[in-house]
Amino acid sequence: MIGIVVPAHDEEETLGACIASLQVAAAHPALQSEPVRIVIVLDACRDGSAAIARQAGVARLEVAFTNVGRARHHGASWAIDQGARWLAFTDADTVVEADWLARQIASAADVVCGSVHLLDWATLSTELRRRYLSHRRSVTAGRHIHGANLGVSVAAYLAVGGFSPLTADEDVALVEALRQRGFTVDWLQEMRVKTSSRRKGRAPGGLGALLESLE
Repeated sequence: MIGIVVPAHDEEETLGACIASLQVAAAHPALQSEPVRIVIVLDACRDGSAAIARQAGVARLEVAFTNVGRARHHGASWAIDQGARWLAFTDADTVVEADWLARQIASAADVVCGSVHLLDWATLSTELRRRYLSHRRSVTAGRHIHGANLGVSVAAYLAVGGFSPLTADEDVALVEALRQRGFTVDWLQEMRVKTSSRRKGRAPGGLGALLESLE
């Protein structure tokens, strides 16, 4: 079984599109009908996120962490208890491509890191786009790590204790822990997701904060 974990904190505007894209990815023929369980970790939600998840028929966990690292780990633990062999992670303001899961499962690596593209790219100012691309190029060899586009085997995840309870960069910490333990990483730039270009992100230090700092 494959588990998909999505932390959500007041994401009623974007969650429906996120879940719909995940359900398409879960039905990809390359998965050969392997069961896929989607779980939304509703972290201190006060809006309609829970109702959206319920209507979509996906699993829901309600917590009050206000901590993305704890929320991801809580969802991962649930998926592992359900029998998952592989964990895929994205964010509630993100939509994935139809072959998102298929690309992860096709990799022989212990962890897979994909790329993130911005929704509403054309609406961003020319200067902001230039600064964003310059920042992206500053990362060595395109090796970006995003919680919005990440997959890891359950065996590797458990070996390093999973996500740390961090409010930001929990994804970077996980991948670094895996690399230090000798687990293999596949940097799949062609495995793309599209995420919100909003400036007021839910996680401090996340993509929204980066865009705001570049404006």
